[in-house]
Amino acid sequence: MAESERQSPPDSSEEIPPATQNFLIPKKEIHTVPDMGKWKRSQAYADYIGFILTLNEGVKGKKLTCEYKVSEEAENLVATVVPTHLAAAVPEVAVYLKESVGNSTRIDYGTGHEAAFAAFLCCLCKIGVLRVDDQIAIVFKVFNRYLEVMRKLQKTYRMEPAGSQGVWGLDDFQFLPFIWGSSQLIDHPYLEPRHFVDEKAVNENHKDYMFLECILFITEMKTGPFAEHSNQLWNISAVPSWSKVNQGLIRMYKAECLEKFPVIQHFKFGSLLPIHPVTSG
Repeated sequence: MAESERQSPPDSSEEIPPATQNFLIPKKEIHTVPDMGKWKRSQAYADYIGFILTLNEGVKGKKLTCEYKVSEEAENLVATVVPTHLAAAVPEVAVYLKESVGNSTRIDYGTGHEAAFAAFLCCLCKIGVLRVDDQIAIVFKVFNRYLEVMRKLQKTYRMEPAGSQGVWGLDDFQFLPFIWGSSQLIDHPYLEPRHFVDEKAVNENHKDYMFLECILFITEMKTGPFAEHSNQLWNISAVPSWSKVNQGLIRMYKAECLEKFPVIQHFKFGSLLPIHPVTSG
């Protein structure tokens, strides 16, 4: 595992913006391929990948049906969306939520839209609406519900996959549930990577594991042999351990999503996820 993946991710979820912070409407900053250097050096990139890795650690070895703590602030969020004292942040944070449900003109959806929803959750952590104690709930309660909604939209409207690599891509629409879902399965007593291509194993365990839910959805949406319509996943089933699957998927996510101009050109930057270079200390 790469050193950057072994180290503890930055705890961006406990950052509370100062009361005097000037929130900004996020805008696109990556206009050409050379701009990708700015993105990879940015505070936004560091905070975003740190958030993804923090949640990856939080759900390790846990089932979707496990009990988990939900902070009082998160419970209030359900009723009030964003507390009154944080109203100034709403226009900035809301942009990421709007960007997360696909393109209304092209009727497409892909990993860039998924990243916008993760950025939305990251921003809620940065303004203190969600807290570090909510790691498991963020994935199992909020993100998993988002997946359910997006799958319903994909089924109902037959949304086009945005930027899909076809049979050579991991999945037409999602990536993060494969990362977090493989983390859930690390050190599982009997489920190994080879089992996710076993229909019986998927049917019996999908309600507990995001990875298996993804596999079930793929088999519902696609026809033909699994090895033909999902070749990349078929290859992953040969990996000996979930830990290695998880490490490989994190590297793949960085390379195939976060470092691809067609995906990141649509990402927007504001005061919470800024384009300026990462600050040390």
